[in-house]
Amino acid sequence: MTARGISHIKDLLSRGETTVVEHVRSVLTAIREQDAVGAYVAVAGDEALRAAERADARIRERGREAWWDQPLLGVTVSVKDLLQTRDLPTTRGSLLPNDRPREDAPAVARLRAAGAVVVGKTTTSEFGWSASTVGRVAPPTRNPYDPRLTAGGSSGGAGAAVAAGLCEGALGTDGSGSIRIPAAFCGVVGYKPSYGRVPYWPNGADRLAHQGPLAASVADAGLLGQVIAGPHPTDPDSGLGSLDSPRDLRALRIGWIEYEGTDPEIRRVTEQGKELLVAEGHRVEDVEVRCQNLYPAVVDILAATEAAGTPPEHEAFCDPGRLEIVRHGRTLSGVRVIQAEEVRQNLRATLRSVMDRYDLLAMATVPIEPFEAGAIGPDWASDPRDLMWLAWAPASYPYNMTGQPAVSLPAGLTRSGLPAGVQLVGPVGADDLVLTVARRLEAMLAPLPHPPATGPIPVTTGERTF
Repeated sequence: MTARGISHIKDLLSRGETTVVEHVRSVLTAIREQDAVGAYVAVAGDEALRAAERADARIRERGREAWWDQPLLGVTVSVKDLLQTRDLPTTRGSLLPNDRPREDAPAVARLRAAGAVVVGKTTTSEFGWSASTVGRVAPPTRNPYDPRLTAGGSSGGAGAAVAAGLCEGALGTDGSGSIRIPAAFCGVVGYKPSYGRVPYWPNGADRLAHQGPLAASVADAGLLGQVIAGPHPTDPDSGLGSLDSPRDLRALRIGWIEYEGTDPEIRRVTEQGKELLVAEGHRVEDVEVRCQNLYPAVVDILAATEAAGTPPEHEAFCDPGRLEIVRHGRTLSGVRVIQAEEVRQNLRATLRSVMDRYDLLAMATVPIEPFEAGAIGPDWASDPRDLMWLAWAPASYPYNMTGQPAVSLPAGLTRSGLPAGVQLVGPVGADDLVLTVARRLEAMLAPLPHPPATGPIPVTTGERTF
């Protein structure tokens, strides 16, 4: 199977060329037999087929009008294994006892209400701690363009599932780049909404985490994002409104950020995006954003959150890499955490000032090509004791610290045949502007070839077979 757009599937269904049951059954079969990249940790069964039968009945009854109030009717979606899903286990990538929730997370419930059919849970690192998808619950998720390499993470299963055509849309989470990194590595679109735009429950004390979609196109990501957005009583931070877009979208002010150490091939590919933005009539200027001690601050914020959510009796179940983060968090004083939060606030002030001069920021999503599938980072960042597990993705975590919306879309392939992504970032609340410009840029960029076919591997093993 290959990546297919939501509109394509809806068109086939509306013309009667397939049924939802046939479509869902083919996707479930492909997941079970052709998931060569380890995208899924659990696969739906009878519940998905019952939902498909209900969708078919609705289409027979209402024809094309069936999509008026259910814009995702018959569309297959996956859910990252961090998010509660009522008919599937939620392991959170952990060896702790399985959890079968009685209710969906708000975003999952909204996808179902819009007619989407959940076909499975996608692989994640333990509690989403790393920016690769490596853990003890399942084998590492591999890159559809080169299975020797990582799909990124921690929504690596989601990115790989969309790229391999094993669902039309995927729901992921992004605490420090976990949607955008796999989107860039797997050649798909990843959208991190403004903080609070999509309700996140349960989420504990993590104020960096966002939920958002991965899809084959910007239009699809935008549709999915629209469906899951809006306030919800379980999340007091949810319900952020939208900012009005500038009146003239043909001549925006865009700041281009070049991160130190960017691989020359990544630079070559992503600068096509820069050139196209200029050709579109936008004023694109190089800009440098400085904020002191940013990486140590995000490490301390994340480690404090991990430590707070991990009782000592759970340490025996922890992934060794995540355990290093937890232990670091337990060494932090309250003063140290407050100092990290002050760095975060300074960054927010700095970027507010930058956004006063620019409508959008643009950059390479990840400055390096994908690394080995079993690693948590490139060689220099692969030892979790060094706490450098995120240092190789400097364009991702700053925008979690500020809560700004960001979209990663494929810019092209490197000479190694690997995808590279370009990222657009807007002011908080300017999601519609970011998506609109991303969609226009996508239309000018050449589409990526489909990833090469690879042989099947087992989807789940042992107690993880559902």
